[in-house]
Amino acid sequence: MTVFYINLSLVYALSLFARYIGKQTELIPAQFNANKFFAFLALTTLILVSGLRNNVGDTYYYMHSYREFDITWETIDFTGDFGFNILQMLLQQVSRDPQIMILTTAVLTNILIGMTLYHYSRMFELSLYVYITIGYFLVSMNGIRQYLAAAIVFAATKFIINGDFKKYLLVVLLASTIHQTALILIPIYFIVRSPAWSKVTFLLLFLSILIVMGFNQFMDLLFKAIEDTQYGGYSDFQEGGANFLRVAVSAAPVMLAFIGRDKLKEIYPKSDVIVNMSVLSLLFMIISTQNWIFARFSIYFGLYQLILVSWIVKLFAEKDQKIVYFGILGCYFIYFYYEHVIALNMFYKSNYINL
Repeated sequence: MTVFYINLSLVYALSLFARYIGKQTELIPAQFNANKFFAFLALTTLILVSGLRNNVGDTYYYMHSYREFDITWETIDFTGDFGFNILQMLLQQVSRDPQIMILTTAVLTNILIGMTLYHYSRMFELSLYVYITIGYFLVSMNGIRQYLAAAIVFAATKFIINGDFKKYLLVVLLASTIHQTALILIPIYFIVRSPAWSKVTFLLLFLSILIVMGFNQFMDLLFKAIEDTQYGGYSDFQEGGANFLRVAVSAAPVMLAFIGRDKLKEIYPKSDVIVNMSVLSLLFMIISTQNWIFARFSIYFGLYQLILVSWIVKLFAEKDQKIVYFGILGCYFIYFYYEHVIALNMFYKSNYINL
């Protein structure tokens, strides 16, 4: 865990300093643009830790596959996730060392996520801190393809907010070549552009509860719909459900955003998309208590909670903001310790970083 602790400390310190010497934006007075140089250093720390690993989740299998199998135009299945295979094929022309593939995906994933957080977070360091402590950074080193796809679509947040569906559609189609589940984000575009806390929002939450209550029937319908696709094997997925602590962690910023919805709308007028995406993340986490597979879909929406958390502090009275800020740091660190040490007993292995 030493590397994970050092990574958390460095990323937080560098990004905090980046905001501290940053500048207030002209368009949204309540928002700040962090200093680009120190923001870059914070992202570089994330990239090196992620990109130089040789363990965590399915990293070993990705590395083994890259090393053992030649990927050519003839072997690529263009009905599947061919985008990732093309990326690997190009990288194999440079080196057969699988570390180059791990590093490249780490660069793409963390830069896309980091740049989006840079533009939309109120407190850049808080977003990156939560990115690590809530476990999303760890998951990005496990579900490599899906997290890369999620990062690509996350970078298209501007197109959702501005209502530019054509550009958003092109980005989603690109992401779907990395992981086809990204296609679910096409209809999501029309849902999340509705005002936050409208009837649609409560209908979605009510729907998630109905799905949990009638989960077996819902699963039968879902797996029948995907049985002829490459994800038909998900019907055999038996890892139990997500624990309720993770649901509570996902629910906390959404509940606070609801309580302070009027002030959030005042200080961040374009927050509707961010809130609605965060609600969808919570929805999938609620459903995932029945089967962990649904937490994988939450990957696409959970990144927006990183933005939402960074605005939560400003919803409180100025005299209480420091307490809330440090409370967030403390609570998420406790969850970080529980998830990484107690629940998963994580350790970090690398041929380049040995601490």
